[in-house]
Amino acid sequence: MTLSFLIAGVQKAGTTALYDHLRAHPALEAPAQKELHFFDDEARDWSQPDYAALHGHFSDPARRWFEATPITLFWPGALARVRAYRPEMRLILLFRDPIARAYSQWCMESARGDERLPFAAAIGPGRARLPPGAPRAPAWRVFSYVERGFYGAQLDTALALFPRRQMLLLDAAGLASEPVPTLRRVTDFLGLAPLAAVADLRANVRLPAAFPSAPDTDSVTHLRALYRDDLALFTALSGIDVSAWPTMSGLGSSTA
Repeated sequence: MTLSFLIAGVQKAGTTALYDHLRAHPALEAPAQKELHFFDDEARDWSQPDYAALHGHFSDPARRWFEATPITLFWPGALARVRAYRPEMRLILLFRDPIARAYSQWCMESARGDERLPFAAAIGPGRARLPPGAPRAPAWRVFSYVERGFYGAQLDTALALFPRRQMLLLDAAGLASEPVPTLRRVTDFLGLAPLAAVADLRANVRLPAAFPSAPDTDSVTHLRALYRDDLALFTALSGIDVSAWPTMSGLGSSTA
């Protein structure tokens, strides 16, 4: 018995809400905790992986197993390990405007006390905190605000490992604004009956707080330029209409 599918990305794009919705489906079993961080665990011996440690989170072989670790799409090597585990794995990937996603992650790390820099510094000079080379150092889990938003490159890697038919790509805005049809797309993709009821789940909503900074004009301009080419690639690969994403504003026809 192996896992049937993964919610594999991206962070701060509604993965907790989708996880909670799908946990309510009678045909599915999920672990008690979200984010098992199995396939991105660098402490494991990946030459001889112990899948019993993963399967120990599940107990009912009559149901289909799944879990949600949103760093899976981003973390180098994680999807290759997923493919080695189950080449037929289905992947659900949610995406969100990359600037909004970066700021949401920064707010989370600031609230946790792990981030002391204002947003402009964190997405500017603060990127020097990420060791160069393969991003496996712990800093890449915390300070990768900008890097996690290069969806085109990440999706390109995923498509080199899995056929497109095994992936469901969603704009997170749809799950928030139109949960019923969006969840129907998910259950159809998985070959499941629709959910009997759809609750209004808004998981991990950022609470009002006096964060020390917000994205200023210079930061937004800087990030739009960084994401320009990658967003064009993402649009071509995903087919997702990103024209309403704030990052697209002012980017011009090159991203069409």
